[in-house]
Amino acid sequence: MKKSLIALAVLAASGAAMAQSSVTLFGVVDATYAYGTGSTSSKSQLTNSGYNSSRLGFRGVEDLGGGMSASFWLEAGMNNDNGMGSSNNTTNQAGGAVANGGGLNFNRRSTVSLNGGFGEVRLGRDYTPQFWNLTVFDPFGTNGVGTTQTLNSALTLPGSTTLVRASNSIGYFLPGKLGGFYGQAQYYMGENNSNQVNAAGTNIKKDGNGLAVRVGYANGPINVAVALSETKFAAGDFQSINVGGQYDLGVAKVMAHYSQDEIDGGADGKGFLIGGLVPMGAGEVRLSYSTYKIDNVAGADPRSNKLALGYVHNLSKRTALYTTVARVTNKNGATQALNQSTTAANRNSTGYDFGIRHSF
Repeated sequence: MKKSLIALAVLAASGAAMAQSSVTLFGVVDATYAYGTGSTSSKSQLTNSGYNSSRLGFRGVEDLGGGMSASFWLEAGMNNDNGMGSSNNTTNQAGGAVANGGGLNFNRRSTVSLNGGFGEVRLGRDYTPQFWNLTVFDPFGTNGVGTTQTLNSALTLPGSTTLVRASNSIGYFLPGKLGGFYGQAQYYMGENNSNQVNAAGTNIKKDGNGLAVRVGYANGPINVAVALSETKFAAGDFQSINVGGQYDLGVAKVMAHYSQDEIDGGADGKGFLIGGLVPMGAGEVRLSYSTYKIDNVAGADPRSNKLALGYVHNLSKRTALYTTVARVTNKNGATQALNQSTTAANRNSTGYDFGIRHSF
């Protein structure tokens, strides 16, 4: 009898512990028919992520008591048009991308966190603070043919390796209930040996190391934020600063952002977006104008301008149909093209997306 009571007590304790923790399977499957045409080639394809990025993930949280909790988040990018996973970058440096061999890897996010009244400490691979303003204040959420040119045309390597995500990061998020104020700081590492050198004999122990912060205010119809970052590279440290905002008018949400990037001793780029979201019945109209110009030390300064218009029709809370059309114009030698078509310098390109998104 005594043993039975002990066993029941153990089971009860185990059940209570299980009640304080949870694991969720989630994901997005987004199939897109995409067409792009430029002055030199066009392309037609069935692809993915025209509205939301396709993904498969697991997340969980455990209540530790005393207002504290531990959590994890594992999220893999998925190419549902061919069944392959997405590639990853392990070192925040050019050449750090690792082919996935067709299998899934948790390239979108792979973090473990400790949460409490102090905020959240988050470790692993995650979005960078400098990316949030570009995607939050873009009506197209930096997905599909309508994606802002402040991301599409942004300065290339060495800076672009941490433009969206960073591996080996230590992040901190301010707690909620701060009167609308929010913030994030992140330090990430390239993880090179102290005596590591490149082909030119330059020490690159700090390559891929970076620091970024973002602070904002969201209350009622207003949401504004500013972010800045620096990533170190032997070829020149890469700095980025951007600011964005949104105002909900009730009948529509208007948004804008400005972004500026610079490589020490090299080129710098700057651009902006203005756009909006307009509810319409069971759907929403999306529209934006974005532009980005690169100022080179010598030679032409390429510039690309984009107009994008789209509509999303919600069949349910989880399923939506969408379509987007965009046109980019190039100047001063720019060759930006849409949906993997190609175009000659200073020529235009047009792209279309038609798709269905289901989330779970």
